[in-house]
Formats: sequence, C-alpha cells, structure tokens
Amino acid sequence: MRILHMISGGDVGGAKTHVHTLLAGLTKTENVLLACFMDGPFAKEAQELGIPTKVLTGSVPGVVKQLTALVRAEGFEILHCHGARANLIGSLVKKRTGLPTVTTIHSDPKLDYMGRPFAALTYGNINKSALQKMDYWIGVSQPTVDMLHERGFDPNKTFVISNGVSFDLGAPAQDRESYLRSLGMEPGPDTTVFGIAARMNPVKDMGTLIRAFAKTVAACPASRLIIAGDGEQRNQLEELVAQLCPSGTVAFPGWVSDTHSFYSAIDVNMLTSLSEGFPYALPEGASRHCAVIASRVGGIPSLVEHEVNGLLFTPRDVDTLAEYMIRLAQDHDLMHSYADRLYADAKEKYSIDATVARQKEIYAAVLRRTARASARGRDGVLICGAYGKGNSGDDAILQAMVQELRQRDPDLPLYATTRSPGQTAREADVGAVYTFNPRKIRQRMKQTVLYLSGGGSLIQDATSSRSLWYYLHSIRAAKRRGNRVMMFGCGIGPVHRASNRRKAAKIIQSCVDRITLRDAASARELEEMGVTGIPTRVTADMAFLVQPAPPERVEQLCAACENGVKIDSADRLLILAPRPWEGSDRHLADFAAAAAHTAKAYGLKPVLLAMEPGKDLPVCQRIAELALERAGLKCPVLAASQDAAAVVGLIRRADAVLGMRLHSLIFAAAQGTPFAGVSYDPKVAGFVDYMGQGLCCALEEANEKRLCAMVDGLLQAAGKDFQAAALRLRALAAENCEEALGLINEK
Repeated sequence: MRILHMISGGDVGGAKTHVHTLLAGLTKTENVLLACFMDGPFAKEAQELGIPTKVLTGSVPGVVKQLTALVRAEGFEILHCHGARANLIGSLVKKRTGLPTVTTIHSDPKLDYMGRPFAALTYGNINKSALQKMDYWIGVSQPTVDMLHERGFDPNKTFVISNGVSFDLGAPAQDRESYLRSLGMEPGPDTTVFGIAARMNPVKDMGTLIRAFAKTVAACPASRLIIAGDGEQRNQLEELVAQLCPSGTVAFPGWVSDTHSFYSAIDVNMLTSLSEGFPYALPEGASRHCAVIASRVGGIPSLVEHEVNGLLFTPRDVDTLAEYMIRLAQDHDLMHSYADRLYADAKEKYSIDATVARQKEIYAAVLRRTARASARGRDGVLICGAYGKGNSGDDAILQAMVQELRQRDPDLPLYATTRSPGQTAREADVGAVYTFNPRKIRQRMKQTVLYLSGGGSLIQDATSSRSLWYYLHSIRAAKRRGNRVMMFGCGIGPVHRASNRRKAAKIIQSCVDRITLRDAASARELEEMGVTGIPTRVTADMAFLVQPAPPERVEQLCAACENGVKIDSADRLLILAPRPWEGSDRHLADFAAAAAHTAKAYGLKPVLLAMEPGKDLPVCQRIAELALERAGLKCPVLAASQDAAAVVGLIRRADAVLGMRLHSLIFAAAQGTPFAGVSYDPKVAGFVDYMGQGLCCALEEANEKRLCAMVDGLLQAAGKDFQAAALRLRALAAENCEEALGLINEK
C-alpha cells in the first residue's frame, strides 16, 4: 500500500509519539511518506527513525499544489491526516485527487483550543469543517469514537486504534539517581517521585496536580514532583508551585526527548486531564513499571482498573487526588504491586506490533470499501424500527441485527432510524437518522440498496394508527426510491380497524420483496389480511442472538437499584417484568402477592425489572411498595439500561422470569431460563405458544392464585432442559440476516 501521511510538524507529546511509532513500523512493509508543513525537531526525529519525510513550507494553496502533484506522480492510494492543519490541507488535496482520506483523532477537537477563544473561533471552526470532509475517522480509544458518534460522525466510517509502545527496552541513558540529581533533587530511600509529561494547557489541568501535591508533600516530606513539558500555562504553573510547594520539591525540566530516562526515574505516572482520547503517556509509563494515578476520562479506564492496577479519580477532585498520592507515598509495596499489574496488562494490549497491524487492517478496509462503493454506486441497508425510545428489548434487536449483519459482511454500511441518534450510534455502532427527519431519511434511501422494516411489532394499530401509518408509508417511500424492501423478523398485529387492514395489505403486497416473521401467529395474521405471493418464512426474533454480558457488567446493573434495595451475588432471583396497560392497575397487588409467595416458599429474591423505564418504572415501584406494605418484603427495582447484554446476563442468572414485556420472555427463552407470560396482547400468547414451553395467562386472568400457581409451575420445571429450544431459535433468528443478504445480492 502507498500512504501519504500529513502533519503540521510542530506536534509534541502523544500525537508526536503516535505518528513516529506508527510510521516507523509501517515503513517496514508499506510504502509510506510523511509530509510535514514546517521544519524542526519533529521532521528531524522522523528521518532519524528511518521514516521517509518531506518538508513542505509556504502558503496553504502552494502546499496543496505541491501535494497534489506528488500524489499523482507517486501513485498514493490513501491520504492520512493528523491534526487541524493537516485536516484542512488533506481535505483540499482530496478534492483535487479523489483519494480516500483518513484522519486520526488524538483528542477532543472542541477542547484543543481551550483557554484560547480566538484560536477556537478561527482554527477550531476551520478544523470542524475539514473534519466533516474526511472519508474516514480513526479514534485512539473507544470513548473517542463514541464522542464522534455522539456528534454525528458516521459509525460505518470510524475505526478504533490503540496507542502502542515498545516494551523491549534496554537500560535508560541516565539511571534514576543521576536523572533526579540533574534536576536538583537528592533521592533517598523514602523518596516517592510523581511525574507528568504533557502540554501545559488548561485541558491537562496541572493546577489540580500541583494543589494535590502540596497536600501530599506536607504529609510525606520525601515526595517529589516532576512536571515535564511546556505550553501557554507554564509561567502560571510555576507561580502556583512557588506559592504552595516547598522549594526544591518540584522540577520543570521542559520537554524531555529522553522519555526512557524520565519514566524510569519516576515512581508514579500522573494524568490529571479534563479530557483525553487515549494518552500515550499511559502505556509509556506502564512499560517502565510506573504506577499510575489518573483522571477517569476518555480511554484511560480501558487500561487502568481502579484499585486493581492503579487509581482513578474524578477530574478536578483535589482532595481525592491528594489522598491517593499520599497512600502510594506511604505504601511502596502497594505502589509496586499496581505497577507490576499495569505493566502486564499494558504489554498484552498496547504493543507496537498490535498497533501497526491494526492500522494495516484499517487501510485494507478503506481500500475495499472505496472499491466497493465505486463498483456498486449505491450500497448499504437502512433499518426502520422503534429504536431509541428507551425500550431495552427493541434496542437489543437493533444491536443484534447490526452485529449479525456485520459478522457476515464487515463492509456493509448500516443505518437506522431512531428517536435518539447520538445514543443509538454509540450503543449500536450504526449510522443514525432521526425518526422524524423525512428529508434525511429520503436522502439515505437514495443511497442504500435494502430497506429493512422490522425487528418488532410495527404492523399493528393497538398502540395507535399513526404508528402503523408511519411504518407503512416508510415502506412505500423506500420502494419508490429504489430500495429492495424486506419485513425483517416481524411480529404482525393486531390490526383492528378494517381500513388499516386494507391499507397495510395493499402497501405490503405492492412494495415488499421478502418477509421473515418471528412466530407462526404473525404468519396467520398476515394471511388473514390478504397478503399472498411474497416469499415468507417464519424464523425467530433477533433478540435471541443477544449474548449475555460478563458478570461484572451484570453486577453494575444490579448495583443501580432505583429504590436502594441491594442484590447480593449469592441471591437467587425471580425477575418480574410488568408494564402499564389498560386494566393492569387492577393486578398490581396480585404481582406483589406472587413476589411474596416466591420469597417465602422458595427463598428467591423478586426483582422488578423496568424493560422500558420511561413507562414501566412507576408500575414496578408500585408493586414493590405493595409487597413491602402487605408482606414486609423489600423488592429491588431495576431500570433496564441501554446495555442490553447486561439485561440478558441478569435474566440468564435468574431462576425464573414472570413477565408482561415480550422481550423479557424472549431473553429468558434464549438463555434457557424458565418463564411465564401475562398476555396483554396476542403477541405474548403467540410467542409462548410458538416456543412450545412456558406458561401463560391473559391479563384479565392474572389474579393472585393464578400468578402464584404459574410461579410454582416455573420453579418445578427448573430442572427441565430449555437449552435445545433456545439453540433452535437462535439458529432461526440468524436466518433473518441470511435472507436479507440474499436479497441484497439477488440479481
């Protein structure tokens, strides 16, 4: 591959280390050229590392002209930008050459000019515009990519890369004692050296570090602090040190080129930033066996686990930071144990070889996708459903759809309509379009090849006719704009009004190319509406494919009880998942009685789970209140998070599920957990019937006696093997995606 990298050439800190390290690795196998827009140490060090480097100076138009000629002469395939100036120039070269253009985001662009309002207004806005013109974006941590998704960048065009460092280090140029003495510090056996290497600007918040160190050195006089780096706040920080810290306890060596000696001399690597992508200082310090105390921001928690391999604090919390610094200064055994664990974790995750290999994967994907877009003209899938409304079941369907489709075709662009675009983009890793923005939806329909309507009960008028009309008109709009249309893993009905049934049948019959349904009852409803002749299969709900989260994420969900009732790891659980519905108020005391019966007869802890918190929480809280009033029973109330896998993990852990919410039953069935349904809608009874196992009663029949009997039946059936049915339905759910991809590739 032939890649042209562009950077201003005045960069320092993490961005400098990332580019130098990455390109030194890439040049071993790829044809790489680094273009710098100023001469100086950055370009010189790159050349010393063996990186082919070219310095281009002058006006922006002149540099663009030179680069355009260079691209055409050398046959570069990809432009790769680093930083605001490179983004501007790269966007202009892209316009002239048509090459795919990539940028790496090393930090939050909105904070790059913090404390410099004029620069933010000018350079910040220019960079904002240039970023929008890039074809692909690379974040140096998952939180960085999540930030991009929240701001509207297309998840189909974002990648994550980890900053890699070398762990094969020889002895430093200066040993610890020599290095500290060169800074005027006399080390002793009890000396604890805290150090930070970063730009001295407001984002790094070194003022908080200095204030915390002042408290630390008062408690532990042998403590020392080295603040390496430079920047606009240096004079201000030096004045703060003079005011707060004893003379000779803090050193400002400026930028250090010998980072090996610096990190080998300090004991604790400090990061106090208000915002970060993934700071290079973190794996660099870890590679030299430094302990770490860092602010809980950006990608830092992806490596540092609090009180396991380091300490994390909330930004600007001086008192907690000082407490942690004093703790390590007084307990060197703890400090060294953190350092050893961090070294082992960082070596596994953040080697240079892994970073270079990941960058090659990204380039290969960019070239594949560019060629694919050129050959196909239009590509991708638009998914329409009830997403972004806070319903964990519906959002789980979308996540499962995206994961399954991407597993089969990693380069397939995927988009979804949603009430919460930023949240959906972050949680489902999918391009998001606001549900009620018809202009953008129509634009996307003109670019995609397949429209998927489904992942839930969209064709129904039980909630409202308006909802049904929206989804029907969306199907027709997609067809008119050249999409193939598939109703995907749907539940059908009930459609009560005769006019709605006629309208639905007419649009489906004329606009839909293929249908998959999640149960046999839906197939019967569709046939009774008069829809015939369309290739149709009964499969299963996509929620069957959601995998349970690991135990620690389930524990986080359990710890977030709405009413403060604790769930212990040893507790055996009955999950109750009610919802508001006409007539359901009359049965809340019956649910509370069933909860009390379960606790008394079987020793289970009943948990009220709000699958759609915005609607279900009041119902769950009222049942918990009734259980406490009538039986003295404290029931935890949980709000299902957007982490659908954690909800599935909770249900997998439970002994049984009693639910009105359909997806509580689907999650239970998928995990082999015994379940019983209270049917407020034919889809609930239809699912239980389709499963051929589980118990069910109509909402109007859900009295205390019936619910307690169903709980008894569930727990007596707990020894039965529910896994065989779960495996069968997971395989059927996967067939939805096979049908969708078959429709895309059909001539």
